Amino acid sequence: MRQAVLNLEESKIREVANAGIGRDDVLAFWFGESDEITPDFIRQAAIDSLRRGETFYSHNLGLPELRQAVAAYMSALHGPVDFGRIAITSGGVNALMIAVQALVDAGDEVVAVTPVWPNLTAQPAIMGARVKCVPLTPQDGEWTLDLPVLLAAITPATKVLIVNAPNNPTGWTLTRQEQQTLLDHCRKTGTWILADEVYERLYFAGDTENDCAPSFLDIALPDDRLVVVHSFSKSFLMTGWRLGWLVMPPAMTHHVGKLIEFNTSCASVFTQRAGIVALERTADVTPRVVAHLKTCRDTLIPLLAALPGVQVAAPQGGMYAFFRLARFDDSLGTAKRLVVEAGLGVAPGDAFAPEARGWLRWCFASQDPRRLVRGVERLSHWLGAQAKA
Repeated sequence: MRQAVLNLEESKIREVANAGIGRDDVLAFWFGESDEITPDFIRQAAIDSLRRGETFYSHNLGLPELRQAVAAYMSALHGPVDFGRIAITSGGVNALMIAVQALVDAGDEVVAVTPVWPNLTAQPAIMGARVKCVPLTPQDGEWTLDLPVLLAAITPATKVLIVNAPNNPTGWTLTRQEQQTLLDHCRKTGTWILADEVYERLYFAGDTENDCAPSFLDIALPDDRLVVVHSFSKSFLMTGWRLGWLVMPPAMTHHVGKLIEFNTSCASVFTQRAGIVALERTADVTPRVVAHLKTCRDTLIPLLAALPGVQVAAPQGGMYAFFRLARFDDSLGTAKRLVVEAGLGVAPGDAFAPEARGWLRWCFASQDPRRLVRGVERLSHWLGAQAKA
């Protein structure tokens, strides 16, 4: 096998989850998904499609109706986004991998802002790229970007900049000015920007529930070297459906269709029908999801912050509390202990970057916020027992 594949690390999140999956006594907050099922009208659209016998291939780039719906949705948020810039993929993960396959050659330099969901640094490594990580800096529980350091890391030798904002796991979000500075710099160096913006609607710093985080699409030209990744998973409660999309320069779209052919051929038609209905009824789903997640965030963060030795800040976006426990620097070992000794499942910071060792990620996308309260109670009792040991 290729050495790049042999060198891949297994998911540390899965490693922790495997210790507790199947145990009814564990409160699990380790995976990045809500425990609320997909709304019925979205599920019904897929059922209706199957009953119509729509079990065949679609166009590589997706159903024209869905591409049009995505273009209209993105245009409403960010200004005109043409249908010809859209490709439908089999999930956000697939969208990211397709983008990396399109842009990265073996030996290329890729710069990534970390901590970040491990797929974003693993995917270019699979392609044989040299991945250079520029870490965010934590201060009082909040992670911030040292923009001059990132700019210095991006040179004409840098093929792609990978940035995820709002960020998984930290909740850090780029400002509009930071985006503009990065875009201007990457135009000068000829660097592509691969922007993972799947959490853009899960944004808590705006004035209304319909706000979204700053996007590169707000300021970029259609022909800029920019590829933006989106997914139905988070904002529409559709994690298991595996449906996402890419926004790219129009000259790139045809070639991405070829890559989709050689990866998955196409997303399933009945899943795409569900996506169409989800977009048509965005107002019935996403604002409620965002409002509920804000309630969950505002329930969990103060409770965590009140525990002795816990360092945490309220995230501006996403669905995660990223926190540190004083004296527990081995986050993987600590997460495993919490499963076994406290019946509490969280993700280890080690999974996201070496600089996040000692941190833990708690997904607060819980249909019942009382689960979050019970989880903090278990953590509090465990910390108390450790203090006495």
